[in-house]
Amino acid sequence: MTDKRYCPEGMRMGSAENTWHTASRTGLQRAMEQERILEGIARMCDCATMTLRVDLGDCTGIIERDEAAYNHDGSETKDIAIITRVGKPICFKILRIEEGEGRPVAYLSRRAAQEECMREWVMHRAPGDILPAKITHLEPFGAFVDIGCGIVSLLTVDCISVSRISHPSERLTPGESIMAIVKSIDYETGRVYMTHRELLGTWEENVSRFAPTQTVSGIVRSIEPYGIFVELAPNLAGLAELREGVSVGDRCAVYIKSILPERMKIKLVIIDAHAESHPQKMNYFVDTAAVRHMGYWRYSPEGCTKLVETRFDPASGEG
Repeated sequence: MTDKRYCPEGMRMGSAENTWHTASRTGLQRAMEQERILEGIARMCDCATMTLRVDLGDCTGIIERDEAAYNHDGSETKDIAIITRVGKPICFKILRIEEGEGRPVAYLSRRAAQEECMREWVMHRAPGDILPAKITHLEPFGAFVDIGCGIVSLLTVDCISVSRISHPSERLTPGESIMAIVKSIDYETGRVYMTHRELLGTWEENVSRFAPTQTVSGIVRSIEPYGIFVELAPNLAGLAELREGVSVGDRCAVYIKSILPERMKIKLVIIDAHAESHPQKMNYFVDTAAVRHMGYWRYSPEGCTKLVETRFDPASGEG
């Protein structure tokens, strides 16, 4: 079950509750008394003091350096982590409201919001839990995702999809909202690792949309001495015969020669290829509005000699 109080940053913006509480001193006062978590846009950073300023109706919001982020390991927040919040939504709890020159000043704490989120939400998650997440930034090795109040976890590139990609940007975009699954969590350090591929369907679920003799669209993912791997869907790829003039990343039309469930293979022939490409659309095969936990996932079809699976619950298995 998802607790909206601890949603990723940016998801409160525009909500009736957040708008009402941040529009006036009265709303901010009530939010402070009720210890609500709110959001606003960080408009400016004073780089001399690393203080963030947030516009809040008829009040000025101030987040001082020590209140800019919560670090589970007790380390100091880096300057770049504060500066890069400018222009973006930032969550906070209200510490106090004081009279200022011309308008009241509300002193805010992102750290307090994140500390509560970690204590009341993240530390109660378990491997297999399905959570909303928001892509914060991409690296060659994976995507960093906000799983609540700006608390970031890692989604490694191999966990994004079964079909291999060379960089997360081939599948994801900063600012994009996705669903993801807790892969592992270290309750001592607070480090959380996520996975995503289990939501994109099994081999059988994906291949059911295709049939031999069809010509369909795909993306070239890798070129090997023995053939060309073409992605038909984020969790499904086939092997095409070698063809000159084809490059990784090309969009291509492929003819499906055969589908072999016992070997989990699709044999293809490239008909045409061109450089223009766009990301494959991701379709979830799990109703994430109803299903909040996954104990076991098997990608491989029955009878296949190769087993690809994820076991989230130690005692779980097929069925």
